[in-house]
Amino acid sequence: MRVQKLTFAALAVVAGLSLTACQNGDEDMGQIAPSSASTASSTSGGSGSGGSDQDGGKDSAGKGTGGQGTTAGTGSSENGKVGKCRTDELEITATDSTIDGDPDGTVAVELKNGGGRDCVLSGYAGVDLKTSSGSLSAKRTGEKATPMTLKDGKSVYFGINYPINTSGGSGVRITGLVVTPPDETKSVTLDWPGADTLPVTDGSGSQVKVGPMGSAGQGG
Repeated sequence: MRVQKLTFAALAVVAGLSLTACQNGDEDMGQIAPSSASTASSTSGGSGSGGSDQDGGKDSAGKGTGGQGTTAGTGSSENGKVGKCRTDELEITATDSTIDGDPDGTVAVELKNGGGRDCVLSGYAGVDLKTSSGSLSAKRTGEKATPMTLKDGKSVYFGINYPINTSGGSGVRITGLVVTPPDETKSVTLDWPGADTLPVTDGSGSQVKVGPMGSAGQGG
């Protein structure tokens, strides 16, 4: 009987140890699984929409797709469109630029952008001389006219060439200069800074020539 009791006691101890080990194993598994799930959830959140909202995503070419960059680019494109120069935005003056020894006289006309924005000038200005015999329209020289952007506060010049009166006669008296910027209908009237008279012609055509924008430099 004593041997049998000891055997039962030993079995009970073994059974208890087995139960304890099993319970400890379950507790260990229960701790590991939630910890792994929590780590996976945290990693997903760090690379998901939260980070994209703050920093902006990238497309397959590596270009940013964030909202702020796209908006700024669109606004810049829309506001970057440059319109033509208006007469009211231009300060127009004329000066004598004749060089001694030249067979013809030259007047340089300056168009300064004072409109507070950049604008585009393209082609030839309209030029008419007021004379004692009526209005005389200048003819274009035929030089290539290249469109240009005139920055705010900057100037561009074109030249007017005319024959000098060397006949000894009174000639045709010039009383004023009318300038119409390219693609505009509003004109400005200026004092004529060149020689007082033109030689009398047979009426076969205008002897006054006008160049395109940029055909004269500052001071001539």
